[in-house]
Amino acid sequence: MLDTLDTMTSHQTTQTMKPATAAKKLGVYLEATPAEFQEGVVSRAELNALQTDPPEWLQELRRNGPHPRPVVASKLGVSIAGLARGGVTEPLTTEQIDALKQESPEWLQKERATQADVRKEAARIKERDAARAAQADRD
Repeated sequence: MLDTLDTMTSHQTTQTMKPATAAKKLGVYLEATPAEFQEGVVSRAELNALQTDPPEWLQELRRNGPHPRPVVASKLGVSIAGLARGGVTEPLTTEQIDALKQESPEWLQKERATQADVRKEAARIKERDAARAAQADRD
């Protein structure tokens, strides 16, 4: 039995992920990454290396885009659903995001207000729960 356990633990495989997963973790739009990144697999060690010492292509993508929807939503201060309601379904570049901020269309103002309300409500609930927990500790 012990012999079997020893052989099982000594054959550890390198943890890998699909390029789409790695791109999501890096916060970049997969289709804008180099072909070799899109066609290969990424190990955990490679992902860590990309995060700690990003190559020029990754720095450029993070700086100028095109950015995936979660990044676009974050930069505009809205939710991903808010982007869709505003008709933004494609990745945007930093320049396009900045232009949208300058234009400040009605849908963007509305979605930012909605997002601010959501954040306020989340903070209120967190405070309420903390107060309840503190009260329960006293009881």
